[in-house]
Amino acid sequence: MKARLRTFIDKIFFTPVPLSAGAHQATIDINGKPYRLHLRIEDEGKGILILNASTILHLNPTATEIAYHLIQNTPLPEIAASLAKRYQVTAEAAAEDIETFKGRLDTIIETPDLDPETFLDLERDIRHEPEKAAPLRLDCALTYQVLSGSLNLYTPVDRVKRLLDTEEWKTILKKAWDWGIPHVIFTGGEPTLRPDLVELVQYAQDLGQVTGLITDGLRLSDSEYRNSLLMAGLDHIMVLLDDKEDQSWESIKDLIQEDIHVTVHITITNRNKESIRGVILRLAEIGISHVSLSSPLDTLSDELVNASRLLAESHITLVEELPVPYNELNPVNLELEANEAAITGSGRSWLYVEPDGDVLPRQGVVRLLGNLLTDDWINISSNLKLYLSE
Repeated sequence: MKARLRTFIDKIFFTPVPLSAGAHQATIDINGKPYRLHLRIEDEGKGILILNASTILHLNPTATEIAYHLIQNTPLPEIAASLAKRYQVTAEAAAEDIETFKGRLDTIIETPDLDPETFLDLERDIRHEPEKAAPLRLDCALTYQVLSGSLNLYTPVDRVKRLLDTEEWKTILKKAWDWGIPHVIFTGGEPTLRPDLVELVQYAQDLGQVTGLITDGLRLSDSEYRNSLLMAGLDHIMVLLDDKEDQSWESIKDLIQEDIHVTVHITITNRNKESIRGVILRLAEIGISHVSLSSPLDTLSDELVNASRLLAESHITLVEELPVPYNELNPVNLELEANEAAITGSGRSWLYVEPDGDVLPRQGVVRLLGNLLTDDWINISSNLKLYLSE
């Protein structure tokens, strides 16, 4: 009787020991299709799976374990037996979970213009947990140069004295990958002014990183240049819309026809506040499904809220976490004012690198954490922890 009672209690309080933290990668065949998988196992058994260097999947511990065994090429019956034993379920239930996971991978890879990050059975804010490992994203400002007459209101003009060359940026990308950072976004200034942008996108893709671009989009109206970025492996684009510029609209129309995830950023100013409704409705008509918002003026908070509501009514997703030209006034911060305990990802889930390699918690926060070209992760991480504890 005591033995049976102890067994019953053990099952109630049973918690399997999570897999050890670490990185694993392989190219595997699922249902006759090749999948390039990079798995980063976090503390407590959660995982980050990079699928074909194009999509980041955030996994719960069970899904992480399945992904680990797939990468290790473990036979499916052995995976099911292992899960059944570790999680105290039937082999049939474990096999069903494996097939469900494989089916999700297949669906995700076949989905066009997929969001660069997907969460499987996890809340989105799971990515902002206390700093236990390297951030998940690096925002790389390749240059602070902008086109003459640009509406970019946020580019600092005196922050850096030199630009890193191509090989120096490759060193930073390789360091970031080795530290476990799976997602990089090229920004600026205007990053398409860098003649090596395509080369850097290709290099990051070859490493296995998911790559994004923030741009005014004007150069992307050139089909040859646009195709060169797509062929290099670029995964998603944010276009900073100048709603008074016809070429900006044409670039968005061209991009929406391509197999790439597109987000449009709208900066609300006194210049365009009266036309924002028409801008959003036009974007919806074109087929844009993701938009981000910000404003340089505190006096336009009402317009920002109204624009957010119109996006929802137009079935357009409000993007909250991709970097935009820095400003404190955006829909996320308006919500944070009402909930001071809300968690943000600055310094936890993403970091910002200036054109000379200096690291900041995010764009606009001038708190030097180190230099990615010359410092190792231990030093940068120590400075980051001090910043987050303040």
